[in-house]
Amino acid sequence: MVLVLLGVLVLAVFGCACVVWSRRGGPPWAGKVATGTLAAGAVVRALGKNRGGGRGGDGGD
Repeated sequence: MVLVLLGVLVLAVFGCACVVWSRRGGPPWAGKVATGTLAAGAVVRALGKNRGGGRGGDGGD
C-alpha cells in the first residue's frame, strides 16, 4: 500500500513539474503531460464536489 501511495505522489509531483515547465516553454510532451495533469485535477475537484466534499462544515464564521 505504501508503494502505491508513493507512486501516486511521484506522479503528482512529476505532473506539477510538467505544468510549470510547459508554461515556461518546455517541450511538446511536457505540454501533453500538463494537460493530462490539469484534467485529472479537474476530475478530482468535480468528484469532491459531488460527494459533498469541502472542509470546515457550513463555512460560516
